[in-house]
Amino acid sequence: MPQSRTALSWLSDAVLYQVYPQSFADSDGDGIGDLAGIVERLDYLEWLGVDAVWLSPCFASEFGDAGYDVTDYLSIAPRYGTNDDAVALVEAARSRGIRVMLDLVPGHTSHRHPWFQESANTPGDHRYIWSDRIASPMREWIPNQGRRGGFYRANFYAIQPALNFGYARSNEAEPWRQPVDAEGPRANRAALQEIMRYWFDRGVSGFRVDMAYSLVKDDPGQAETAKIWGRIREWIDRAYPDRALLAEWGNPKISIPAGFHSDFFLHFDGPALRSLWDNNAGSLGPWSDGQPCYFDPDGKGSMHAFLAEWQTAEAAADGRGLIALPTSNHDFSRLVCGPRTRDMAVPAFAFQLTWPSLPVIYYGDEIGMRYVPGLPDKEGSQLDTQARQGSRTPMQWNEGPNAGFSTAPAEDLYLPIDPDPGRPTVAGSQADASSLLHHVRSLIRLRKQTPALGADAPVRVFHRDYPFVYTRNDSHLVVVNGRQDPAIAPVAGVDGALPLAVHGVEVTDGAIRADGFSYGIFELPRL
Repeated sequence: MPQSRTALSWLSDAVLYQVYPQSFADSDGDGIGDLAGIVERLDYLEWLGVDAVWLSPCFASEFGDAGYDVTDYLSIAPRYGTNDDAVALVEAARSRGIRVMLDLVPGHTSHRHPWFQESANTPGDHRYIWSDRIASPMREWIPNQGRRGGFYRANFYAIQPALNFGYARSNEAEPWRQPVDAEGPRANRAALQEIMRYWFDRGVSGFRVDMAYSLVKDDPGQAETAKIWGRIREWIDRAYPDRALLAEWGNPKISIPAGFHSDFFLHFDGPALRSLWDNNAGSLGPWSDGQPCYFDPDGKGSMHAFLAEWQTAEAAADGRGLIALPTSNHDFSRLVCGPRTRDMAVPAFAFQLTWPSLPVIYYGDEIGMRYVPGLPDKEGSQLDTQARQGSRTPMQWNEGPNAGFSTAPAEDLYLPIDPDPGRPTVAGSQADASSLLHHVRSLIRLRKQTPALGADAPVRVFHRDYPFVYTRNDSHLVVVNGRQDPAIAPVAGVDGALPLAVHGVEVTDGAIRADGFSYGIFELPRL
């Protein structure tokens, strides 16, 4: 990747907030969130202090996979509103200093997309991947119901046929494989760029790219897929230099050199993020995989796995991109899951918002919304044993009907409201100065006011156990204790540290004492 590529300045300073549109705010009383509802809640997001909002897919869809099965990339799904509503949201957010990013699904469409309907009935149309027989891997090949016959390759669910971006390698046993420069792959690359151009021209500030690694098939090291994104990044730098690309790749070592401005640390790619939160699946017992995590009440975890992976990713990014650190998302359990309560989540946010990453807050995590077990499948949310619907319940705004999410009858809601009578709400949290929400808001404000706590300043770790102790820019000390028991760290040279945000941490001569579930941020004296 050319050395001239750098991280976007606005993204480097940003705190990102993910909105699941069908569950955030319902303006018209049909039980499903919409774009107008998001507009009505922008004042809250401005108050919270976030800089950019990423919307999970809101394009036209059959909603067999909650919008990740697109039928028209250039149209907003009617249940969310219209294209004009999308532009109105972008403009209303911009007036409050908030950027809007959309979710792009480049590797597959719905089987009801007009492109697929044409291809399924037209021999010689190669927008998708076709074979006259079941190929390998067998589970990914689906019988075609159209006149063309044969089988198509699916990317995820059977209703999501893979767009054809070619194969990196030929195979005599599979003569239908097409190279990356064949007509179908070229058409899809051009269409991808036109989709992005359409929404960029309407003020969208960038895309989070779903399954960004999934384009070219049989692609060792994903080298050919990386080339596609590299060319797109070159075009964006020329035509839309302030727009951002965030990858759902989970491997910054590949994605950032390829051209993405940021990539996510993800639960499905190695143990690093699970070793922090352990919120991988939500349906496999009190914790997702039963492995120790650092932010565990019993204190059985370690920061070693996270730090090892972080150092590798940071070296690969080399200042040219950011590593996004999410609290959770629509595919994983919320931060408040298993035995972890919202009060126990306080130090986790302190870590996320002082680490040199791009912090991404999943809607509702800032008030301590919990993963809700035992809900029925909704729009493909039940994935084998993973009940993803437990992380997609409606935002809890107040104590009114449906927690202020919608005026619809309860039985018409997209998903049920958390039935726990002690569930947190935005209104209740705003009224409680000691709430998780106020901690998060204060931490966001401190990050903005203190460049040394942002994404660009260096970090040095002094104590990897409990408490976790590190400095930012050698000028600010951060202490985080993710367990219920108090902890002591022998750290010299911190005498006279000025407290900036302290919750149960004391700095004394040669030692740091941290209460259970505590954090402290200090400015160090200048030498």
